[in-house]
Amino acid sequence: MTSPYFDDGQVTLYLGDCREIVPDLGLTADLVCTDPPYGETSLEWDRWVDGWVELAAGISDSMWCFGSMRMFLAWRDQFTGPGWKFSHERIWEKHNGTGFATDKFRCVHEHCVHWYQGEWRSQHHEVPRIAPIFDARDRTVSASAARLPHTGKIGAHRYEDDGTRLSHSSTN
Repeated sequence: MTSPYFDDGQVTLYLGDCREIVPDLGLTADLVCTDPPYGETSLEWDRWVDGWVELAAGISDSMWCFGSMRMFLAWRDQFTGPGWKFSHERIWEKHNGTGFATDKFRCVHEHCVHWYQGEWRSQHHEVPRIAPIFDARDRTVSASAARLPHTGKIGAHRYEDDGTRLSHSSTN
């Protein structure tokens, strides 16, 4: 078994091929967060690693994966083959970006895609919210009946608005 590269009692990092290290750990993870080589350039280190997606599917039912649209389209069968389902994506906006190619736009973002297995209802659903945009303390709204044509009858309801809103789909 490979020894940890770093271990501070809370975080343990291993250096090597995940296909060799992960099976020896015998673990189950709440989440896999990964930024694999995309396999899009002629650079020596930028090679797609076959088998890593299936490996992740065997240890977790939730995965965030950084990549490019080109990568996700080129390797889509490796994501959906082991049972991953697309949940949603965020855009990570980088300050400087990369400029490996001189005949394309400078890439200042990456996609971060959430994949899951199983039933959606079994996933963690705490959605990030941004700070209040106005003072909404003690603001409540009541309706005895409401009807929206595209959703059908909603009925009587009451909610409290704390002013926070869902986080945007891009972050930096």
